[in-house]
Amino acid sequence: MSENKNILQDSHGRDHAYLRISLIERCNLRCTYCMPEEGVKLSPKSSLMTYEEIYEIAKTFVDNGVTKIRLTGGEPLIRKDIPVILEKLATLPVELSITSNAVIIDKYIDVLKANGVNKINVSLDSLDEGKFKHITRRQEFKKVYNNILLLVKEGFTVKVNAVLMKGFNENEIIDFINFTKDLPVSVRFIEFMPFDGNKWDMSKMVSYAEVMRYVHDAFAEDEVERLQDAPNDTSKNYRIKGYQGSFAIISSVTNPFCDSCNRLRLTANGQLKNCLFSSTESDLLTTLRAGKPIEPVIQKAVWAKLKIRGGMDTLKKLQEPELHTNNRSMTAIGG
Repeated sequence: MSENKNILQDSHGRDHAYLRISLIERCNLRCTYCMPEEGVKLSPKSSLMTYEEIYEIAKTFVDNGVTKIRLTGGEPLIRKDIPVILEKLATLPVELSITSNAVIIDKYIDVLKANGVNKINVSLDSLDEGKFKHITRRQEFKKVYNNILLLVKEGFTVKVNAVLMKGFNENEIIDFINFTKDLPVSVRFIEFMPFDGNKWDMSKMVSYAEVMRYVHDAFAEDEVERLQDAPNDTSKNYRIKGYQGSFAIISSVTNPFCDSCNRLRLTANGQLKNCLFSSTESDLLTTLRAGKPIEPVIQKAVWAKLKIRGGMDTLKKLQEPELHTNNRSMTAIGG
């Protein structure tokens, strides 16, 4: 391992300033691409991070260069001590944001504002109530839709994440883009990715190229404006001229953005994942509870990060089930 004192730099020279922290494995929806039909084996409560441990681990990362923290789940807002977690993390010099399914987010508007959480990512895979029920296995569409409108009204910066699946919602691509006509939201189309229990295969995936074919069939070439992507951005961003909002494609499968990746993930039971696709984890929580410094564990994990998608550097490897079924389901990783 390198003698580099920057513990958040990997062997490929990538610096990691963005930490995604999963607060809980449980969720109040049951999205098929995220959670296996039979559910997941949940970690016992005693092995989940307390709010004090979340803060202590987060502070270590911030002290070493993390500037952005996103809270995920499961559904982070169903954790009972979420107000305390937000209050603690808000004391750190970091941009704090959250990913939610927005089912109950209306109850937390004031808490989010009070703790400087201005950026909200909302998962919504269909604008059709029947399809929403099918994919989430729950009847919460109207609540989610109205809460997105509420978040916009309350001044939050809102991104809507839609996982595209062939034969299910690719015919809604233009509907989603038109959703941005009168609302200042960014709709982000995400290529369907392989995780344990979600029955992934390439035939179900709608690629970046396919999304753009839908776009160019519906809009004239001079109407589609390519936007400047932010540094380390995972998405390719566009806007239809005259629309208030924008849309983007996250093409983790067909056009991985690994060269500029600056993200690390901390699971709800305190395991550090250096890549979303990696099946290996590093136990920070046990080290912390033993009273030992976690910096050496972090440095070793970050340094070992592989160059592309946890070692699945070709589409052929990505299609080999044994290479991704050892990973967690998405709900247990954290979105």
